[in-house]
Amino acid sequence: MSSFLKENIKISLNSIRGQLLRTVLTVLIISFGITALVGILTAIDAIKGSINSNFTSMGANTFTIRNREMTFRVGRSGKKPKKFREINFREANAFVEKYNFPAVASVSTLATFSATLKYKSGKTNPNIQIFGVDENYMNTSGYEMEKGRNFSVQEIAFGSHSIIIGNELVPKLFKNKEAPLDKIISVGNGKYRVIGVLKPKGNSSGFGGDKVCLLPLTNVRQYFPRPNMSYTINVLSPNQALLETALGEATGIFRVIRKLNTGEEDNFEITKSDNLANMLISDIKYVTIAATLIGVITLLGAAIGLMNIMLVSVTERTKEIGIRKAIGATKKVIRSQFLAEAIVICQMGGLAGILFGIILGNILSFSMGGSFIAPWLWILTGISICFVVGVGAGIYPAIKASNLDPIDALRFE
Repeated sequence: MSSFLKENIKISLNSIRGQLLRTVLTVLIISFGITALVGILTAIDAIKGSINSNFTSMGANTFTIRNREMTFRVGRSGKKPKKFREINFREANAFVEKYNFPAVASVSTLATFSATLKYKSGKTNPNIQIFGVDENYMNTSGYEMEKGRNFSVQEIAFGSHSIIIGNELVPKLFKNKEAPLDKIISVGNGKYRVIGVLKPKGNSSGFGGDKVCLLPLTNVRQYFPRPNMSYTINVLSPNQALLETALGEATGIFRVIRKLNTGEEDNFEITKSDNLANMLISDIKYVTIAATLIGVITLLGAAIGLMNIMLVSVTERTKEIGIRKAIGATKKVIRSQFLAEAIVICQMGGLAGILFGIILGNILSFSMGGSFIAPWLWILTGISICFVVGVGAGIYPAIKASNLDPIDALRFE
């Protein structure tokens, strides 16, 4: 660092101490803007990381075949609304039998999303999702067992009254810290034996998370029937390199099962797990834009406040400027001194804002079960923005100070 720059920073710090209250207020305004920017964007990074880890646990080589949603007319020239029929049990079962690709396929269906579970005095809220699954569902869905075991082929075939519960339901049902395995719990009007507890997966992105229960698919078909029940097929490819081949094979087989002619559009949809993650992440961009606008507006107000402080400083230090010029200080030296002061104030606010932003962002990250995040991109961005704001707010007062006439400045009081 050159002696010229060191001297400017030293003079800036002395000046800041001389007008401490105004400087502190400006630093706080700048720090609020940077905190909003860095904090929200750090939180967004945490959310993205949570979404990615959620879907990575399902496997980057997983895809899902489900019923296609209804299409709607858009404008007068659009097509009439078209409702696609559900995927029935026969079609889902036929796919599993005919799909000879070296991959794992499973069939599942949503029995209800508003079930209540009971055990003695323990009772859950009526917001538990119940899924009917087969023996391969655990492999294709990303769930893992914490205690107990998976359903056997026989339990699936005969519709056994066995149940696997989510981790979050254990303390709600078993309040005396009883071991949940082999306990009989009530699901609606039925009684089920707990054979397993799922590992915690998290409730991010509204995917049921740990408030779920798994029942044998045959049992759900018998005790939770409803008209037009649609089934979902999950497929786990051996590796990501074979994913597209597995997907193409699945599309061809299921088109035959659904009796679609050549040229007809698919009346089902296939979604890769990473596509779902990308869709959710793309929706977050609007939050990013909003956070950026909040930060920019706050920093614009801070820049105006800093410019006013610098103009007042020029007026208060007019005689000092005259003395400096009288002993040989050039316009460039005076200009650089005031510009350095504005930049130093901005960087002080920026560093405080970055610190608060990282703390707030990581509080959210830890609350979502994530790890510590150091948003280096946003840290560097915050420092750069503060530098630009400092130059923008300080350039006019610096030019005004450098253009003062030394004689008029010396006799100014």
